Amino acid sequence: MFLKTKEEIKQIAKQCIRQEAEAVATLLEYVDDSFVACVEELYRNEKGRVIVCGIGKSANIAQKLVATFNSTGTPAVFMHAADAIHGDLGIIQKHDIVICISKSGNTPEISLLVPMIKMLGSKIIALVGNTNSYLAKNADYILNCTVNKEACPNNLAPTASSTAQLVLGDAVAVCLIAMRGFSANDFARIHPGGVLGKQLYLKVEQLCKENEIPQVTPDADLNTIIYEISSKRLGITAVIDKGSIAGIITDGDLRRMLGKNIHPQGIKATDIMTKNPKMIDINQLAVTALEMMRNNNITSILVTENGNYAGVIHLHDLLKEGII
Repeated sequence: MFLKTKEEIKQIAKQCIRQEAEAVATLLEYVDDSFVACVEELYRNEKGRVIVCGIGKSANIAQKLVATFNSTGTPAVFMHAADAIHGDLGIIQKHDIVICISKSGNTPEISLLVPMIKMLGSKIIALVGNTNSYLAKNADYILNCTVNKEACPNNLAPTASSTAQLVLGDAVAVCLIAMRGFSANDFARIHPGGVLGKQLYLKVEQLCKENEIPQVTPDADLNTIIYEISSKRLGITAVIDKGSIAGIITDGDLRRMLGKNIHPQGIKATDIMTKNPKMIDINQLAVTALEMMRNNNITSILVTENGNYAGVIHLHDLLKEGII
């Protein structure tokens, strides 16, 4: 065993990160007209899908890129290069474009697969680390992801090369997002689950509809105010004057009032309410309510509908949905 000191471990890690960062930085030189032609071909292909294939670590990168393409509006399918030559070649349909990922571009599986793909009439994009390879020479388009050295101490394990493949593939996906005008609403449509989806589609109305709607009149006495805040269990109440929101009273306002040794007898809502409270329309996104709470250091916001008081959204509502 070759034990390392803490400092040696740190230096090894930093060197790995440095070499992978340099490999990614080199990709800037490879974003050329060939890269543009590849992106334009994918953009024009409205009838087919993107088939992404590879073997070994390149197959792992291919799977990630397929997920990225699908989640951003470009239909894609993963095909393992080894499985393809044993029947999975049937995945490829008319109009599909195949992205073959390979560091060397000369693996036996890729060399056997390329002519089969060409026989099917599909165009091939080589995301390759060797532009003189069999794959590169027989591809219709080349995405160059050559690296000078792996981050592995033995210069063997795919590290810098697989990172470069991933980053260049992401660059293609991001270009397609921009060219298609793929919006946040489009993203939400195909990401209905999880926190990301909720941030993009969940509205205030869906969160506040189960809450009580606490309210008192401007002349309400202290007992009425305390009862309303306690019974509705939201820690606040709105003060409504002739149908309009005049202010808000929180349990914090009550504590501050009592801390001033003010005699509670004769206290009315107008004496302790905060005027011009923060409000949000019922059709706004829940994540907008969260941003308002954070910016104003508050835990509740009054909800309005067509300008009228409609309820309360509380920080706990957002926590329950996992938005925070």
